[in-house]
Amino acid sequence: MNLTNLGWNSFYEGAYQEIKKDGRVPARVRREHRGSYEVTTEEGDFVAELSGKFRFEAGLRDDLPAVGDWVLISNPSQGRAIIQYLLPRKSKFSRKSAGNTTEEQIIAANIDTVFLVNSLNQDFNPGRIERYLVMAWESGANPVIVLSKADLCTDREEKVNSLASIAAGVPVHVVSSAIGTGIDELTFYLEKGTTTALLGSSGAGKSTLINKLVGNDIQAVQDIREDDGKGRHTTTSRELIVLEGGGVLIDTPGMRELQLWESSSLPSSFKDIDALAERCFFRDCQHNGEPKCAVEAAIIEGSLEERRFQNYRKFQKELAFLERQSNVKAQLDEKKKWRKIAGDRTRQHRR
Repeated sequence: MNLTNLGWNSFYEGAYQEIKKDGRVPARVRREHRGSYEVTTEEGDFVAELSGKFRFEAGLRDDLPAVGDWVLISNPSQGRAIIQYLLPRKSKFSRKSAGNTTEEQIIAANIDTVFLVNSLNQDFNPGRIERYLVMAWESGANPVIVLSKADLCTDREEKVNSLASIAAGVPVHVVSSAIGTGIDELTFYLEKGTTTALLGSSGAGKSTLINKLVGNDIQAVQDIREDDGKGRHTTTSRELIVLEGGGVLIDTPGMRELQLWESSSLPSSFKDIDALAERCFFRDCQHNGEPKCAVEAAIIEGSLEERRFQNYRKFQKELAFLERQSNVKAQLDEKKKWRKIAGDRTRQHRR
């Protein structure tokens, strides 16, 4: 396996040369398990575990490898290896971990393009696509909207047009894996040395699409439910797939709960609303009944969707809450650290 076929390029080569040490071999993470990873090198596949030093020094989840990461391994033999180092990431798609914990979950790392897959049947959801777009821009990868199951839709043009306000400048492709429509257009993004991640909710058709792009039925698929058009979970874990032409795909499980993790991309995702806000009469206008509010005027005249504005507000509240929770967690972690230091000093003094 050539490293370039795995997505290796000058960015990772430069990082590798800076810390290159004898006996450490570049490898890419293909799957993640509890306590171990499946990695691929030029010499083949290995099951790898973190070194004791690596595990001890890792503070946050961000410090640990994820699918798509490049790592340096040692002692690769008999199908086993040790992960010694994590190379810097070029990009990462993250969300807040499901549940009440305030932690980052990396969905895929070192991706060039993100296929945001949404089906055109009853499960079509512009609000969900909007959320995926915000997170895709945050990741550092280029988003591409893929509208699947075109053969099950009778109002394709109307649905595509409904994305005009939220997907300015983002490529939109209408595809049907069942009849092969639009698949060839997606191969443009799968160049040798590049990595493309597929993200979308359960039943959006990611696994079927991957089978079409690969040319073999390597992913299990299930029929959608007839009652509501929603899909069943097929992919249960993240997986990196190497194409014969040298491109790389990362398949991900369907995600219904997709909470934002970072906020710097929000202004770029809602430039239209920010531009309207600058025309409001009051500089601190909250767009909630104030006189001469340009945002509310745009909603009334129909040039701004109320759904889009409400989604914008929802994202702002979500990110503000996340920031508060992160600050609380940081304070608790700091207290815990100093309690541990104090405890260590007390024990040393007693000795």
